[in-house]
Amino acid sequence: MAWIWLTLTFAVIAHLLLRALLWKKQGKKKLPPGPRGFPILGNLPLLGQNPHHYLHKVAQEYGPIMHLRLGFVPVIVVSSPEAAEQFLKTHDLVFASRPPQESAKHLCYEQRSLGFAPYGPYWRTIRKMCTLELLSNAKINSFKSMRREEVGLFVNLLKEASRDRTAINLSAKISSLSADMSCRMVFGKKYSDKEFDERGFKAVIRESMTLTRKFNIGDYVPCLAPFDLQGLTKRMKAVSKVFDAFFEKIIDEHMESKKEEGETKDFVDVMLGIMGLNEGEYHIGRPHIKAIMKDMLVGSMDTSAAAIESAMTELIKHPSAMKNLQQELEKAVGLNRGVEESDVDGLDYLDMVIKETMRLHPVAPLLLPHQATEDCIVSSFHIPHKSRVIVNVWSIGRDPKVWTTHDPEEFVPERFSGSSVDLKGHDFQLLPFGAGRRKCPGMQLGLIVVRFVVAQLVHCFDWELPSSGSPNKLDMAGELGLSTPTAKHLMVTPRCRLNVDFSVAE
Repeated sequence: MAWIWLTLTFAVIAHLLLRALLWKKQGKKKLPPGPRGFPILGNLPLLGQNPHHYLHKVAQEYGPIMHLRLGFVPVIVVSSPEAAEQFLKTHDLVFASRPPQESAKHLCYEQRSLGFAPYGPYWRTIRKMCTLELLSNAKINSFKSMRREEVGLFVNLLKEASRDRTAINLSAKISSLSADMSCRMVFGKKYSDKEFDERGFKAVIRESMTLTRKFNIGDYVPCLAPFDLQGLTKRMKAVSKVFDAFFEKIIDEHMESKKEEGETKDFVDVMLGIMGLNEGEYHIGRPHIKAIMKDMLVGSMDTSAAAIESAMTELIKHPSAMKNLQQELEKAVGLNRGVEESDVDGLDYLDMVIKETMRLHPVAPLLLPHQATEDCIVSSFHIPHKSRVIVNVWSIGRDPKVWTTHDPEEFVPERFSGSSVDLKGHDFQLLPFGAGRRKCPGMQLGLIVVRFVVAQLVHCFDWELPSSGSPNKLDMAGELGLSTPTAKHLMVTPRCRLNVDFSVAE
């Protein structure tokens, strides 16, 4: 205990000295406005369980480019499309790096993952490798039949519940579907929960994603990191141990049974093909492969499931939107077969539903933090070197100055009718995948899965809530993580609209 008090005393002194030095160094440089914080911890204690809510509220007073202090770290919060464009496009190169984080150290193999690696030669190498070898159109299309098979099995399972008039936990079913598809794409086969960990895939991945986005005191007051005051490091190490053991098992299995020429290769096969290569100044080894495996598993699994769950919840809450989408699908597909991936191209109302879902419920309400690699002037404000930049896409999606046709808090897919706004990072009022150099490389795959699954569920079934449930009472609140699934599981009863056996390939 004495060591803790000694460290805190040192931290106070260091904080005061740092503030004095920064004040002298900054001189007349104009920082963005922002709220005052507490000594040492700054604004950290004010963030709460849902920091995007707090930051949205405070930005109403201080503006779309806001400065606050988390511990010893200056943080810039961006809350408007115009400001986001400045940071993610105009000055993209300056803000393309990632800050050091305890979570990236313990959960991403010393920041070797694509998502958390600092900007530089290594990141550019693995970004190119993932884009060309793992997330290319050809590779995504090679798994098309697998996605169809898994969605078919899922639909047949729901048909059984429909015949029995049984209420199901749709949230859990969607998560299982997403896990199965992700495992087959990344690892080449499905794994049961017991083969991963006694808690199962979903629980451990959710824990990993929650820990990744927690505001860790040790990241902002480094001298307190060894004390692990929030207990986060202990949890990170436990999760990391589970992932590492599983990934080692996967690599060993793939090395023992290498694919023959002409066989479809999963992501691990492709990555093992480049293991041992010297890419520029970097040697690609097992830690790099495992870091990218985790990127691919987590990125493809939980985010897609969260988006699908949010879309289905909103459609059930809004029967008129559900009916509009069903009518569009009936016209494009008919009632004698299920939806194919090729069917979803050109479905305007489906696109509007997905856009509106991701506007209101972005899977990452706060984009992963960027870090300034040098001093920069943005909109007349001085942005210091090594300051962290957080883009609040949840707040941007609720900006009444941007979303003027309807109440921005309401789910209204028609707001996108005739609009050219897309999801791909070109239009800064809608940034679910980010923009610029650090935009999510798995965007195309994610959109294919989300559109296909939502279309299939809406086309094949009508959905009823339990007798005690009301659509207006469905809870859309979520817990902040890398993705934000709804707080309460969606319990519904499916009712078949089609009589099709999806387990037989057409």
